[in-house]
Amino acid sequence: MSLQTKIDYSIALMRKVEALALSMHPDGFHLAFSGGKDSIVLYRLAEIAGVKFKAHMQLTTIDPPELMRFVRHNYPDVEFHRPEINFYNLIKKKKMLPLRKVRYCCQYLKEQAGTGTVTLLGIRREESSQRAKRNEVEISERKYSASFDQFNTDSEQRHVCIEGKDKFIISPILHWTHRDIWTFIRENNMPYCELYDKGYTRIGCMFCPMAGYRTKELDRRQYPGVELAIKKSIQYLIDNNHYFDKYDATAGEVFDWWISNQSADRYFADLRGQTKIDFK
Repeated sequence: MSLQTKIDYSIALMRKVEALALSMHPDGFHLAFSGGKDSIVLYRLAEIAGVKFKAHMQLTTIDPPELMRFVRHNYPDVEFHRPEINFYNLIKKKKMLPLRKVRYCCQYLKEQAGTGTVTLLGIRREESSQRAKRNEVEISERKYSASFDQFNTDSEQRHVCIEGKDKFIISPILHWTHRDIWTFIRENNMPYCELYDKGYTRIGCMFCPMAGYRTKELDRRQYPGVELAIKKSIQYLIDNNHYFDKYDATAGEVFDWWISNQSADRYFADLRGQTKIDFK
């Protein structure tokens, strides 16, 4: 499928669902904006489509300063939402660091946005095995999903009752590739966050549990103050919650393990020189 075909497809999907978005909120679509490459492409596509939308950015208190400057300068209409608790105090509240399989930070700091709306997301199947399972039209908190062709806004789906934390989720660039994104950005002469030119391939929270080790090492060099603040939260857990007593670990050692993406048992066994050798 050519990039132009994907562009037309994405635009057609947003136009098809716009009436539903307007029926649920006077602002139309709730566009989930992060300032990263995918969300700026989604924003531009919504402009080209001519649909009504409002861009919202959920701040996490560990957003890269370069990203914040980029968004404020280039997207002044984006509405910022600040969490009730910052990341460092959230660690203390949950009595643990967020992990890949226990990613409570997103739940507390990001995922509550857009309830009762039709939300545009800039996710792509190419990004992960979990996102590869996603569909273009979904209802959060439920198991409903549909492709562009299956979703019919004139049917009963338009009258689905949205309650509690529910929202319609539309992913117009789900089928786009990394190359598609950058081709679109360059062909449209779009400014983008400087962090991409500093070695980052994806931009999000500093020291995100889902990031690779290389990205976390970049964070470590770029944001030593954030590393220090996280270590202070770890020390609080050690002093007050016996965190990592099993390994008799310092806050620095726990932080080093946390960014390593290794299991704690394996990491600390290697660190203490206790790796077992199987002679079979």
